[in-house]
Amino acid sequence: MTRFLITYHGMPYPEPDIIDRTRGALRRWAVEKLGDAMVDFGAPVLLGGQVSAGQPHGAVEIDGYTIIEASSLSEVRDMLADHPYLALGGTLQINECQPM
Repeated sequence: MTRFLITYHGMPYPEPDIIDRTRGALRRWAVEKLGDAMVDFGAPVLLGGQVSAGQPHGAVEIDGYTIIEASSLSEVRDMLADHPYLALGGTLQINECQPM
């Protein structure tokens, strides 16, 4: 199985009541849809800065992350098709984690 880093983009940090409702919907979705494929449920993230030996690249806003396991990119796309974050107008980016 391959691990995939899913990053959440395009949503301003919501009010606490929206966070609570969204987190509940996401947890239900994750348990019902992903089950054992869920490696790390993840969390919301806030930009804390950058470190670089030279000129840093432009910062990319990431609203949160999740790590899942799947046999293919196609399987990941199918898993994420009804993700609750999409209903809020956000975008999910899929990155394949390469073993070291």
